[in-house]
Amino acid sequence: MRVFLPELLRGAWITIQITAGGIVVAILAALAAAIGKMYGPRPVRWLAITYIEIFRGTSALVQLFWLFFVLPYFGVTLEPFTVGIAALGLNVGAYGAEVIRGAIQSVDRGQWEASRALNMTRMQALRRIILPQALVAMIPPWGNLFIELLKATALVSMISLGDLAFKAQQMNQNTLKTVEIFSLVLLIYLAIALVITSLMRALERKAAKGLSRGRG
Repeated sequence: MRVFLPELLRGAWITIQITAGGIVVAILAALAAAIGKMYGPRPVRWLAITYIEIFRGTSALVQLFWLFFVLPYFGVTLEPFTVGIAALGLNVGAYGAEVIRGAIQSVDRGQWEASRALNMTRMQALRRIILPQALVAMIPPWGNLFIELLKATALVSMISLGDLAFKAQQMNQNTLKTVEIFSLVLLIYLAIALVITSLMRALERKAAKGLSRGRG
């Protein structure tokens, strides 16, 4: 099994980079879509709804293929690495937008009234009061979404990106050591998932503690 580990770890590094990049894209897309859907003018609202429904209602694999194979027909050609990050990030971001929307709506309406009493604009109230309180509620579901994003990175092997799944398939074809290779792959994915889970739990504890101090 040691023979396979170095090559698998190189693939795992690609998987980690795609996961990290996808997380950034997902958070930015989700925040923009959630705020646009809830508070944007009508064109922005419809644009946000269209994005959310398309990316939640279609397969992540089809989205990946569309960005990689269809966009070039419109004169836009992206590297496989960029396509992987964009497709998975936008896919998870569509689900994340609903998580953010639900978390914002869970904040007591009295907080909005207090912000208006302080002459804050809606965006100022969101940034300073509402989102910090909503953060505690949205961290656990975001943790689940990040794990789903990690697992979905295996799809990028379909566009010949040398991630962990791609390396495993190559090595299995060359050596036929299926049990050893995919047992290692399972453990590597699990290790990455456990790191994500631990980080999100630590963030949740920190956010809850900060919120408690703020209320105190």
